[in-house]
Amino acid sequence: MNRLVYKIDKTGNLNNLKLIEENLNLPGDNEVTVEVKSIGLNFADIFAMLGLYSATPKTPFIPGLEYSGIIIQKGKNADGFEIGDKVMGLTRFGAYSSYLNVNSGYVFPLPHSWTFEEGAAFLVNGLTAYYALVELGNIKLNQTILIHSAAGGVGIYANRIAKKFNAYTIGTIGSNVKIDLCKQEGYDDVIVRGKKFMEQLKEKLNGRNLDIILECIGGRIFKDSFALLSPQGRLITYGSANFNSKSTNINYLKLIFIYLSRPKIDPLKMINTNRSVMGFNLIWLWEQKDQLSQMIDKLINLNLEKPLIGKTFSLNEFHSAVQFLQSGKSVGKIVVKVK
Repeated sequence: MNRLVYKIDKTGNLNNLKLIEENLNLPGDNEVTVEVKSIGLNFADIFAMLGLYSATPKTPFIPGLEYSGIIIQKGKNADGFEIGDKVMGLTRFGAYSSYLNVNSGYVFPLPHSWTFEEGAAFLVNGLTAYYALVELGNIKLNQTILIHSAAGGVGIYANRIAKKFNAYTIGTIGSNVKIDLCKQEGYDDVIVRGKKFMEQLKEKLNGRNLDIILECIGGRIFKDSFALLSPQGRLITYGSANFNSKSTNINYLKLIFIYLSRPKIDPLKMINTNRSVMGFNLIWLWEQKDQLSQMIDKLINLNLEKPLIGKTFSLNEFHSAVQFLQSGKSVGKIVVKVK
């Protein structure tokens, strides 16, 4: 079977991402073949293509972590699915493809009322928010949660999960145009990050304890957020958007400056102030298949609303989709519709 894939032969420049045609073998014994209908875009994809993501496979590789589609073939040991089933799934890279073979343990039924676009927009964002808040953050009823990049796919799901615990949520965004969306999503307060972010956050807290921070920006925002974290509080970091390049290639001098000036945390002060910093990489869960499946079951059982699709692109518009995600103007999830 022939398929179309976006493959990158050399990291460091997004223009190296090329659409090619190649052969796809029959599925292995534990695999299913999925005709991909939609692909979800993530910042991890961009960082991988730029060579800034430690989990990136050796080149050449096919980026992409999540997709949705229809099962068209299955291996002899791929139980639990039938040909024709609509599914959503995860893959450790390789999702930028029109067809793919994937271990059936990483494939999940598409909810009946969901579109393929919604299926491709759920798993990475939902799992990131769930793992950060529930597994690491140990969220409790009525806590106060600070969520950075509040209008993005992870931020939206983090707020929805936090509201299941009756949390008071403060979302931060980089632009005024995203305020209304955050209010529609039920955030209790919103901060448009400015030069005096710490003062802004103090005002919004208004004497409340700051129990959990979901941090994905880095730099000064990380430092100022941690400074206001309450005793027994936890800062969970899962990204560093300040390393994001809004161009197709890398400005190495800028990256070196950002890296050298990154916040430093003193373990002794963490002990004295009784505060924690935890970081995670969702790719790590790929090797923990049983734990991953259990978390997805728990996530689905929360009965959260469908993903918010910010914008949809066609397969031939892949570069435009990536550039739009880079721009910081997007909300919700950016999805590429394959067919």
